[in-house]
Amino acid sequence: SHKSSKREWKPLEDHSCTDVPWLLLFILFCIGMGFICGFSIATGAAARLLSGYDSYGNICGQKNVKVEGIVNSGLDLTHKKYVFFLDPCNIDLVHQKIKSIALCVSACPRKELKTLADIQKFAETNGSALCSYELQPSEYTTDPRAAKLCPKYPVPESAPIPFFHRCAPVNISCYAKFAEALITFVSDSSVLHRLISGVMTSKEIIMGLCLLSLVLSMILMVIIRYISRVLVWILTILVILGSLGGTGVLWWLYAKQRISAGALETQIAKDNLQTLLIYAIAATVFTVILFLIMLIMRKRVALTIALFHVAGKVFIHLPLLVFQPFWTFFVLILFWTYWITVLLFLGTTGSPVPNEEGFVEFRMAGPLKYMWWYHVVGLIWISEFILACQQMTVAGAVVTYYFTREKRNLPFTPILASVNRLVCYHLGTVAKGSFIITLVKIPRMVLMYIHTQLKGKENACARCMLKACICCLWCLEKCLTYLNQNAYTATAINSTNFCTSAKDAFVILVENALRVAAINTVGDFMLFLGKVLIVCSTGLAGIMLLNYQRDYTIWVLPLIIVCLFAFLVAHCFLSIYEMVVDVLFLCFAIDTKYNDGSPGREFYMDKVLMEFVENSRKSMKEAGRGGGAEGRELKAMVGADEE
Repeated sequence: SHKSSKREWKPLEDHSCTDVPWLLLFILFCIGMGFICGFSIATGAAARLLSGYDSYGNICGQKNVKVEGIVNSGLDLTHKKYVFFLDPCNIDLVHQKIKSIALCVSACPRKELKTLADIQKFAETNGSALCSYELQPSEYTTDPRAAKLCPKYPVPESAPIPFFHRCAPVNISCYAKFAEALITFVSDSSVLHRLISGVMTSKEIIMGLCLLSLVLSMILMVIIRYISRVLVWILTILVILGSLGGTGVLWWLYAKQRISAGALETQIAKDNLQTLLIYAIAATVFTVILFLIMLIMRKRVALTIALFHVAGKVFIHLPLLVFQPFWTFFVLILFWTYWITVLLFLGTTGSPVPNEEGFVEFRMAGPLKYMWWYHVVGLIWISEFILACQQMTVAGAVVTYYFTREKRNLPFTPILASVNRLVCYHLGTVAKGSFIITLVKIPRMVLMYIHTQLKGKENACARCMLKACICCLWCLEKCLTYLNQNAYTATAINSTNFCTSAKDAFVILVENALRVAAINTVGDFMLFLGKVLIVCSTGLAGIMLLNYQRDYTIWVLPLIIVCLFAFLVAHCFLSIYEMVVDVLFLCFAIDTKYNDGSPGREFYMDKVLMEFVENSRKSMKEAGRGGGAEGRELKAMVGADEE
């Protein structure tokens, strides 16, 4: 096995392109996404969305082409730039559109028009005819067709929506049906008014507190290595106190019930007593198991602390890592904006088709109907791709740091070197990894959609099965994400394909299963405590600053906004920290497997990790003298590769 061990891990020796076919597939997919955007713009969807169109298929503000079989189509509407709905409040909730004739008009009615005479006067003075094209303003009050072809009066006061040239009623109460949920909450509009004014008056404080949460997150990244030991102790004490306290209370309740039940010989009292006894016994068993787990895990917690310590050093050597979440977020926002724009275009794409009422609808014909699905898959795959690029960049930089013996010889910015490597060699691997996640995500989303559609219709059994499927898929997604990340690390070390990397990484993780468990439970909890710390300190600062406003309703909303923002910021930063710890762990496991510190096979690791290895060797020797399972287990764990 000596040869194979030498073949497997060659840190940073050669770089080769990985998973090229997948990169080509991804590029083809992106070209398809571009084609959808181009197609919807070419078929006039963009113009229709921005300028608006009437019920006869005319785009407002330009000359139009005649549609076969439709009256009033092909009009010259150069001066009529706004869309006006005859009955703007008639909203079809199922199809999410306004059930009303739409016309192009030259101006929106800026004041309420109560009768047909008012509408006629508006048309004559402002030159904006609000009735259908076949009626002249002079005929409004005389023609019998006016009842059907004129707006439903009173016509509400309207104003154009900026950029979208649609006349919308100024008073939203007409959308009551549409916004019932909102209206019930806002029925006392004074509360809403006060909330909004509270946010507006304290907007400087809100901005300041958001900045504070950013600064706190950055500080925490640097000092978490010094307080990791304290955090572990806090965690241990909390768990011990919690489990002991819970068990104690249950036994105390049982004893109390027993004494009081002696007097009452009722069935209910006996049942209660029995239930309490079962609970108390279960809690005791749970506590004992927990203590045993903590005893077994205590040595592995030392490794978690050491890794956190090294991760802190990584951030001092690679300060640009801290800004990683910013540009990922920025790229995601750009992509999502593009995606939503194209989605809106798709809503107005297609060729004009007359519907039952004789008006024009735009429908996609043939296979083009399924462009939606392609677009949705694109959203998930490309978003995952962007996130995976971040993981690969972080992995590449940390691997370079770990496997460079002289830290002075590090490239000027390992991050940029890592991005360069990713773009030149490993984009295919990232595309393949993100595609696998997409494959799991889509069925989950479909099931969740079915679940929401079936609310209240299906039986309990079906609902339970759906929930179970969704849960399983969610767990699978989480496991795959973790494995993917380790596969990216392996790719960064060895320049191997995704499948090879995933297999190699999986073998290493299985060999160190207990350590992986310790790092993921203890490490995640430490990071969670970090998040809580940031949110609490920002919240406290907020309460102290907002305290000058005595009206409590006002500062609830700013405080909620600030705390949510603080949590998001902390989550972004600490998820990077978690990534760094995971990458370091894989590097450490490979290092201990293939090197033993002897000449020619020196360790790459940091002093802190070296101390950990020395300590485990010492305890291994002692345990070995005592002879027993623990010695063997530790020996396997350090795995000094003595072949």
